[in-house]
Amino acid sequence: MKILLIGSGAREHALARSLASDPATTTLTVAPGNPGTAEVATNADVDANDPAAVAALARELDADLVVVGPEAPLVAGVADAVRAAGIPVFGPNGDAATLEGSKAFAKDVMAAASVPTAMAHVCRTVAEAEAALDAFGPPYVVKDDGLAAGKGVVVTRDRDVALAHATECVNRSRRATVVVEEFLDGPEVSLFCLCDGENVVPLAPAQDFKRLGDGDSGPNTGGMGAYSPLPWAPDDLVEQVVDRVALPTVRELARRGTPFVGLLYCGLALTSRGLRVIEFNARFGDPETQVVLARLESSLATALHAAATGSLDALPDLRWSSGAAVTVVIAAHGYPGQVRSGDPITGVEDAESLEGVHVLHAGTAMVDGGLVTAGGRVLSVVGAGADLPAARAAAYAGVEAITIDGGQYRTDIAAVE
Repeated sequence: MKILLIGSGAREHALARSLASDPATTTLTVAPGNPGTAEVATNADVDANDPAAVAALARELDADLVVVGPEAPLVAGVADAVRAAGIPVFGPNGDAATLEGSKAFAKDVMAAASVPTAMAHVCRTVAEAEAALDAFGPPYVVKDDGLAAGKGVVVTRDRDVALAHATECVNRSRRATVVVEEFLDGPEVSLFCLCDGENVVPLAPAQDFKRLGDGDSGPNTGGMGAYSPLPWAPDDLVEQVVDRVALPTVRELARRGTPFVGLLYCGLALTSRGLRVIEFNARFGDPETQVVLARLESSLATALHAAATGSLDALPDLRWSSGAAVTVVIAAHGYPGQVRSGDPITGVEDAESLEGVHVLHAGTAMVDGGLVTAGGRVLSVVGAGADLPAARAAAYAGVEAITIDGGQYRTDIAAVE
């Protein structure tokens, strides 16, 4: 199978690593890719957000499957252009990707499908946002309606901070909106589901860590680490999510004439009142992908192709490692604010020489033959082991082997009892 993978982050490096080692893959091209993907595939210089350019590259490569990693190309309609070229693509069309592109749209779909989620107000003015904040009270949850790379959410007890974020969101443009929600208690879980427009196949659950600092302190980020499996999760969690969340959502989108083909990311809270959806994404999550794929023993290429071609119902049951995986993100100086680029990165090879450790690139670049920082989240260090303590120890041993001036990472990823 000739595969074209779109994207350039650690999620795409994780996907590329799994696809490259898959016997079902004959050739793998990553566009635009990063220095890490260049070690396992051929990088191609293309604008990932240009539907025509991506479709042209897929035709040039005679691709059997195109896998779209990030959310922005999906919302831009890259999958539409590739499908129009007659090539199977793993990723929803632009209309279905609105499930992630607009939180207001997602709330509307969930309401129609009777999917349990937080109560919310979609606000178009500052006055509406103020009224919603007062209706729910603290802790306040304010979400930018559009794409925000995982950083458009503010959760705070400070009303002024919440209102400032809401004001920024609604003032962004004439038609801008902001979503104000009730606060959901309980632990959070991420569950990925492969979808072919009708059928749903769940992957292994994971948990990520959004805040920058230990103990969930500091600002929200795109994610500072993750682990899988979740020993504390209910035994029927996956079944619950498929039956109450994923299938009803996929069926509602199909009813609307926008079948969802690709990865449905269900961000969930296990609250005192039961399961609730926090958010949907229309693609693999980062950094959860790094640990989920580290445990997958089945053919990823075969599973993604089955989803892209409407044949998930014939896919054999997925096989998973009985062990665990932990990933720790090393971020650049200044992240998640103004980041500093160009800092040398050393020790990656030393980290990967350790048992059970591999390193995935995100914000990196090669300059004059040396690896340097070139983004906010720089590396994901993945540790695999027989259980969570072993996987965690491996991941942090890998982190300790790497040096980045001003680099930041949490020390409490997967520190579960």
